Amino acid sequence: MHSFNVGQTYFPVKPSHTVPARSGSSATNGKAFRDYLTESVEKAKRSQEITFSQHALNRLNERGISLDETKMDRLAGGVKKAADKGARESLIMMDNVAFVVSIQNRKVITAVDDGRMKDSVFTNIDSAVFV
Repeated sequence: MHSFNVGQTYFPVKPSHTVPARSGSSATNGKAFRDYLTESVEKAKRSQEITFSQHALNRLNERGISLDETKMDRLAGGVKKAADKGARESLIMMDNVAFVVSIQNRKVITAVDDGRMKDSVFTNIDSAVFV
């Protein structure tokens, strides 16, 4: 307990609450701040990941369309551009492949290659992005 002096009178000061001593970087429930940070970063990454509907996966497989990490990054960039503009459903054109993407869900709905694009009509989209 501490005290402070006003004139000749001493007033004891009691802390209103106590703070438990820390052991290393652990929080009170035994979980380290680093663990919370790692979980938060992983959750943010998962929320930014692009997923594919079963229909889109079937179309990619049927049409021999493969997406390496570089292409996935480009597709994610297109989704981000559309999201930044407030798009909901977007047509993203990349390397002669059209991807219809639900921007809000970050999910590819379908994919059409250039061989099947002739005479195609894309409906229910509100934007187009070329990457």
